[in-house]
Amino acid sequence: MLQFKLLKNLTLVLFITLTACKNNPKQDVEQKTENTSKDFTQFVNPFIGTSNFGTTNPGPIAVRGMVNVSPFNVAGPQNLPLEKDSRWLSTPYVHENTFLTGFSHVNLSGVGCPDLGVILAMPTTGNLETNHLNYGSTYSKESASVGYYTNTLDKYNIKVETTATTRVGVSKYHFPAGNANILLNLGLGLTNEEGAMVKVVSPYEIEGMRSVGSFCYYKPEEAYPIYFVARFSKPADTFGVWKTPRSHDGVEGKWMGYNGKNRLKENYTKEVVGDSIGAYMRYNFKTPTVVEMKVGVSYVSIENARENLEKETANKTFDAVLANTKNDWNQHLSRIEVEGGTEDDKTIFYTALYHTLIHPNTLNDSNGEYPKMRTRETLKTDGTRYTTFSFWDTYRNLHQLMSLVYPEQQSNMIKSMLQIYDESGWLPKWELNATETTTMVGDPAGIIIADTYLKGITDFNIEKAYEAMKKSATQIKNNTLRPGLKDYIEKGYLTTNTTHSGSVSTTQEYNISDFAIAQLAKALGKQEDYKVFSERALSYRKLYSDKFKLLRPKNEDGSWLTPYNPEHGANFVENVGFIEGNAWQYTFMVSHDTKGLINLMGGEHKFATQLENVFTKKHFDMANEPDIGYPYLFKYIKGQEYKTDALVQELLNTYFKNTPDGLPGNDDTGTMSAWAVFSMMGIYPVTPSEPSYVIFPSTFDKVTIHLNNMYYQNSKLILSKEQSGGRNQIFVNGNTYNHHFILHDELTKSN
Repeated sequence: MLQFKLLKNLTLVLFITLTACKNNPKQDVEQKTENTSKDFTQFVNPFIGTSNFGTTNPGPIAVRGMVNVSPFNVAGPQNLPLEKDSRWLSTPYVHENTFLTGFSHVNLSGVGCPDLGVILAMPTTGNLETNHLNYGSTYSKESASVGYYTNTLDKYNIKVETTATTRVGVSKYHFPAGNANILLNLGLGLTNEEGAMVKVVSPYEIEGMRSVGSFCYYKPEEAYPIYFVARFSKPADTFGVWKTPRSHDGVEGKWMGYNGKNRLKENYTKEVVGDSIGAYMRYNFKTPTVVEMKVGVSYVSIENARENLEKETANKTFDAVLANTKNDWNQHLSRIEVEGGTEDDKTIFYTALYHTLIHPNTLNDSNGEYPKMRTRETLKTDGTRYTTFSFWDTYRNLHQLMSLVYPEQQSNMIKSMLQIYDESGWLPKWELNATETTTMVGDPAGIIIADTYLKGITDFNIEKAYEAMKKSATQIKNNTLRPGLKDYIEKGYLTTNTTHSGSVSTTQEYNISDFAIAQLAKALGKQEDYKVFSERALSYRKLYSDKFKLLRPKNEDGSWLTPYNPEHGANFVENVGFIEGNAWQYTFMVSHDTKGLINLMGGEHKFATQLENVFTKKHFDMANEPDIGYPYLFKYIKGQEYKTDALVQELLNTYFKNTPDGLPGNDDTGTMSAWAVFSMMGIYPVTPSEPSYVIFPSTFDKVTIHLNNMYYQNSKLILSKEQSGGRNQIFVNGNTYNHHFILHDELTKSN
């Protein structure tokens, strides 16, 4: 049971310095800050979230990288097998597992559904073995830091080191003397798409393709290819391919010399197409030898994968690549400086910030090319085309963090969303690698657009964005974003007949999106739209049950769902009213109308009592999104604002730790981490598409945020909290601050 505790005898200072640093808003060119001589990467622990279903992994990745070289340990006789425990399917790595079958090169971080986890490389010694259950190994001497991972494969006494650029994974294998092998297994991965091709084009190089795209097992018939080129620092003595169940398809090739183009003569080219296939390079080392392998990837073509490899790593050593990647991470992490707090506090904070900079990630190649939505025709962008938009999660806080700290990235994310609209006719919902998975409910893209624009990031086509938002809110037929829209418009809510699950929570999601449209319409001078969508945004009130003091599903005829258990739906149990939750975990998810909900519940006292019941009766779920804004709602109740201060710190102390199980559950592409970043800084954007924040005590004595002055004015904000007469007093730039909310403009304007 969570206890509400007053923070006693504590002085915390939140010192937010907004420093101007020039930057080009049309590109993700990062600003230099005065503090980059400091090593902020030392406070990142990549193992946080690799247990307790956090589904992060410790493998190296560049900032928003396409490639992530993760140890793959979720398939094997000593682990939880993929086919027996679906909870592990969405990650290539679980901290408790001990049996490693390779290193995958494209992965997702902090997701709840499987996809990718492919292009597995594995170094071995001795005789050639192509069955992963036989060639897999336990491992030891494991460690990871920003841009770097290493372990030693016990079975072979091979030390492995890995790092990455945006589109290239780089590995270094320390082989003992004797026979050695490097395997590329295209049959193993997190999902079961069929189709791959691999070709040995020289003793230095392997190229190929692997099908992916069954996220949440959605439409496996729409699988798409990812291409790769693997290059080795030393030529193989022999090489070959395999196709299960047949071993070694054809005669092994041998090194016969160059033919003028660094390719083998046709007679010695090895290629195989199929499902469970792979390729290998074999060596016979007289002395211990190090081999570096670079794997470039592309969602467009093999040629682009090779070009990515050349542009990002040609003539660069492993150590040079690592240094560049670490420096780039340091530039990003240095946007926020914290002082005070414990070493664990800093590690939790910077690791959370690190996790927010993984997704959305880069889709386009170094030449700007990327695949068009669905048809996968090759298009070209002059900025960064982002992908992995898990909007049901990230609309709540992650994009607000990007707008504040990395506005140049957030601007390009909005532009990527509008590119998706141009290509598909709809804004994205849960887009992955130019495929719309339609995972989860609601219409969240417009919320992010409105929130971004209203915070002053306006360098995108706002009229096109508004058109796209309004389309999803008004087109009744063939609407991929808002199923059940006819009932929603006519009745104000989805019914138990409209959908088999989530009728209430989907109504709430549509309300929040309509509120965002209304706020943007008001800013754009569209007064009639403002009135219409403001009214639509409050229709959840029709689902409020005075009997339960909670939201409750209604049937087609307007009657209440009976019998009704408001607790049903906890722990992700499917139910007709709510998605991934129950009435307790959703009723207060109307932060755009908190005052209206207070009135519905009969006033502030009854509202506060029911809100407190969420925590004292253990209905609160820190591991899922619908109720993560609840702790901040006490700020709306006069005399009870202090409960937010104590509760946020209690939740941080309970659920966020400097350990592998240091996330409350699935990170949801950085959403839980963004919650921690904001909460530890002492501000939180409780209402999406409203440019304001709740203020409460920071974990640290001082927080400095360096802002991009192409979007924000040069200013400095000093927030301090002191205990005086038994109550907390907040000061802003030395002046008394008597409010519990602060506008975005107050954080970013010049003093």
